[in-house]
Amino acid sequence: MSIVLILFAFFLGAVPFGLYIAKTFKNIDPRDDGSRNTGATNVARLCGTKYGVTVLVLDVLKGAVPVWIASIWSDSWLLTSAVMLAAVFGHVYSPFLNWKGGKGVATAVGVFLGASFWTTLLSGAVCLAVIFLSGFVSLGSMTIAVCFPLFALLTGNVHLVPAGLILMILMFWRHRENIQRLARHEEKPWRKKKHETME
Repeated sequence: MSIVLILFAFFLGAVPFGLYIAKTFKNIDPRDDGSRNTGATNVARLCGTKYGVTVLVLDVLKGAVPVWIASIWSDSWLLTSAVMLAAVFGHVYSPFLNWKGGKGVATAVGVFLGASFWTTLLSGAVCLAVIFLSGFVSLGSMTIAVCFPLFALLTGNVHLVPAGLILMILMFWRHRENIQRLARHEEKPWRKKKHETME
């Protein structure tokens, strides 16, 4: 049963909701424009906020659901951690997208939501604060990647720290181009400047 749960988590995580929603409702392939990513941020930029929010919710749920099932089935932290990692790695390296995918942030939020509400709430609060203050979703995404293992430790969920550290490394790797653009001051902010909006 453990193997079944892990495989279920991987293939559910691999479902590219961003691609399906963008193609179905706007006939847009998010892999061809913007950041060329199938995640919620790029879908929101290309298709509109409501579509991006829909993708965000679905990507969170596909991480949370298998972890919830695992927690009901077993109290093994090893199984929980394996399911968490499988869901996020499925999203990042989706067999439905030729082993490509998103950056894993929303699905990582989902798996931590399924494993520890307070870890997720505190991490999310810091992430949103960073996005609000900086204007960069990518900076907030990397912040939440650091916060997951940190707040897992501080809230007494020490068993989640190893999975949190692995996901942190994965998300930083997936954001390596964003890191380079931030260093060159070329990263696009979420909020458009007034003169850009008027053009």
